[in-house]
Amino acid sequence: MRYRTRVTAPAALLGTVAALSVASPAHADPETGTPGPETLGDPVFPSLGNDGYRVGAYHLDLAYDATTRLVEATATLTLTTTQELSRLSLDALGLDVHEVLLDGVPAAREQAGEKLRITPAVSLAAQTTATVTVTYTADPRAALAHTAWVPTPDGFAVCPQPNTAHTVFPCNDHPSDKADFTFRITVPAGLRGVASGHLVSTEELGDGRTAYCYRSREPIATEIVQITVGDYVIKDRQGPHGLPLRDVVPTARAAALEPALALTPNLVSWIEQRLGAFPFETYGLLPCNNDASDAFDFTGLETQTLTLYKPNFLLQAEKSIGSHMMHELVHSYFGNSVSPATWSDLWLNEGHADFYGLLYRYERGWADSLGLTTMEARMKDTYARGDQWRKSSGPVAAPNEANLFDSQRYLGGVLVLYALRQQVGESVFSAIESTFLERFRNASASTGDYIAVASEVSGADQSGFLRDWLYGTKTPRMPGHPDWTVTPVSSALRQPQNRTDGHWHDNSATL
Repeated sequence: MRYRTRVTAPAALLGTVAALSVASPAHADPETGTPGPETLGDPVFPSLGNDGYRVGAYHLDLAYDATTRLVEATATLTLTTTQELSRLSLDALGLDVHEVLLDGVPAAREQAGEKLRITPAVSLAAQTTATVTVTYTADPRAALAHTAWVPTPDGFAVCPQPNTAHTVFPCNDHPSDKADFTFRITVPAGLRGVASGHLVSTEELGDGRTAYCYRSREPIATEIVQITVGDYVIKDRQGPHGLPLRDVVPTARAAALEPALALTPNLVSWIEQRLGAFPFETYGLLPCNNDASDAFDFTGLETQTLTLYKPNFLLQAEKSIGSHMMHELVHSYFGNSVSPATWSDLWLNEGHADFYGLLYRYERGWADSLGLTTMEARMKDTYARGDQWRKSSGPVAAPNEANLFDSQRYLGGVLVLYALRQQVGESVFSAIESTFLERFRNASASTGDYIAVASEVSGADQSGFLRDWLYGTKTPRMPGHPDWTVTPVSSALRQPQNRTDGHWHDNSATL
């Protein structure tokens, strides 16, 4: 779950933008060669991502200095070209780049807007594997138009969704280009470095510093990478079927947070009964050491294998947090294991997370924020709001940047899934879910992919039905509920939360 708008950074915030060439043989001329496109054409973030190559792996080597609070870093990308490239680009913002190497050879570079342009000495042929190494300094406290850094008194965490991973490391910042990740995080005495994936080594460097190395078993989309440094203790426990669970907890608050952390094994058991075996090597929570209201503008963020929270949220009673903890856990399946092909497919993430989060809530008899205690009652209420939301926020699967994370993607997405379950029956719906997750595991999938799976598994063409629900400007009739009515747009209804001038806040119905 994420609630942040994005504003394109003005040039004044980007520092000096200039071409920085290095002494080398004559470089390929992007004017006469074939420079890679500096976009993947995302319908919500059209400038995000880069084409002409795909990244196979990232190795991020970050060293945190507790005195300067700066991060000295090297990002090494292994990529394969999909076309001849006289120039390629990475997404990068707010990074002080010192050097770029292409296959170990210095390459000309230029930082322009949110792109780092790299010109090799000789054009790269199509289907060539190359290594790009970028050495840079990052300031987690830098004032940028948008940033993934979450500074804490003892270090930092990161919240890259949807479009800010490139303020932490240069990358192809789009969920359609997932890659393997390894991390090396060097920290001074008294601090711990943790990242997505599992710990593979710990190295004492002899100068009071320690290097922690992590590796992901499955590929990760850049928007759900987690890297954190702080005064943390690692709390290990066992989940169902021997699944290792690890929580990364502020040392001073470990005891107070234990009741919330202890809920995870049962949460995993519940969702595995519905969506299958947990898709990653580990899971846990990161209540990062910052409860400030402006630390980040969301309740939880599903970074892969480690969900980010503010500690104070987790100090509440189970009935106040359990449904939302389920929401974030479901993202391990929808959003992380299967990532959105474009940001217009966000409803697949958030609709599913709220759908199962609400089912979990109502099974336990916990009333929701409207005082309702069944999925049917909540969907009837949401159904009545359908036309108003479609007018003010657009169809469920057609967001724009301003309304990407509002309620239409969350509860509106739940309503679509509820309608499909009503249409095909519960057993067929469950088969659709499991087939979709299996087919697109460790990949990205679109709304069209989900519609195709629904049609295949149900044995009937669901494209017209689902497209009306996902893209129509009017709310279709609800199968099985001919008595349900939509309130006319002119009537006063609670609007989906969306703002174009600030930050997003909690739109999940699981809160």
